[in-house]
Amino acid sequence: MVNYFHPIEKLNSVHPTSGTSDTDCSPEQPASSAPLLQLLLFVDKRPSSRELNRHIRKSLQDLKAECDFELQVIDVGEQPDLAEHFKLVATPSLLKIHPEPRQTLAGSNLIAQLEHWWPRWQRSVEEYAAQQQSAPALTAAALADPKPIYSVACATELVQLADEVFRLKQEKEHLQEQLQLKDRIIAMLAHDLRNPLTAASLALETLESNQKVKEGQKSRLTPTLAAHLMKQARRQIRIVDRMITDILEAARGTNAQLHIQTKKIELRPICQDVILQFQDKFQAKSLNLETDIPADLPLVYADPDRIKQVIVNLLDNASKYTPDGGTVSLSILHRTAYKVQVSICNSGPGIPEENCARIFEDSYRLQRDKSTDGYGIGLSLCQGIIRAHYGQIWVDSVPDRGSCFHFTLPVQK
Repeated sequence: MVNYFHPIEKLNSVHPTSGTSDTDCSPEQPASSAPLLQLLLFVDKRPSSRELNRHIRKSLQDLKAECDFELQVIDVGEQPDLAEHFKLVATPSLLKIHPEPRQTLAGSNLIAQLEHWWPRWQRSVEEYAAQQQSAPALTAAALADPKPIYSVACATELVQLADEVFRLKQEKEHLQEQLQLKDRIIAMLAHDLRNPLTAASLALETLESNQKVKEGQKSRLTPTLAAHLMKQARRQIRIVDRMITDILEAARGTNAQLHIQTKKIELRPICQDVILQFQDKFQAKSLNLETDIPADLPLVYADPDRIKQVIVNLLDNASKYTPDGGTVSLSILHRTAYKVQVSICNSGPGIPEENCARIFEDSYRLQRDKSTDGYGIGLSLCQGIIRAHYGQIWVDSVPDRGSCFHFTLPVQK
């Protein structure tokens, strides 16, 4: 915001001998009235400008005998917004702001320009005064105290109003971005609720069908497997509960970011758990799943539930776009001393090169996918989660040969 206008230095507008205003260029103007000729002198405090500024003010003082005026001296260092408002590109600059039209003099020959234009400025003042006196609607009070139609105070107020409008526009854009982000988070979380719900439902259905085994028949589930399925169902329900909490908080606007609760975790058990969830889906399409998950992977510092979301999303996409009988692979590489890289690849149709940079955008979908189910927000959710872990996510793809999605996670030190 611009600072409020500081006191401005003015040259004395009273004639030194008569004690009244010089009326050579404004006949019949009362002594108490403000001069019609209004000038602004923009200066700076550079040592090299001091001498020129002094000469300009001396020339103006000499011209005062010919036509009275009011001069307001403005330091551009204190009022840069005013200099911008008047579109000044150099100092010193002398502006005639009243009577109209406004005129700007600048440059090293400013004094010569001033002497050249002064007679015309005198005539403009005389013509303006004559017009004011001949106007039938003009009152005696207005004639007694004519005021310029444009002043520095007016310019300052305009600058302040412009700054306030700009601030309000920025605030509006920020609020709109927050609302859009909230809507995207709600949509992403609602979309991702399907995975844990499906996993919990399958586990419960398996347990229920086992309980319906007729008396005398051997149970199809061992106690260990039944306990595992029950544990799996409980875990997925906890994930659903957490995601519902995220949705409610996003809807209230209390949190515009996903909750990330990091701790030391092993990636191998998480991957094995996800692979178990996808066995039926892979078998239904006769997909070949290849894995390369070293047993000596270091611990990573991450949120296990969120990372599982990412792996589930990427495997779900891989199974969706890989044709029957194709191959899906999941591999993990201890890439550097600080990062572990997870890669999920498929032998599907691939992604056009021009779309690879946009595939992680919110609601972005390839043209070929417009008629399929989904909202195009799964990859955007994955990107948000990985970035929240200070990792990176990207895709390498060759049309008609498949795609590989990679993401990195920090190694626990």
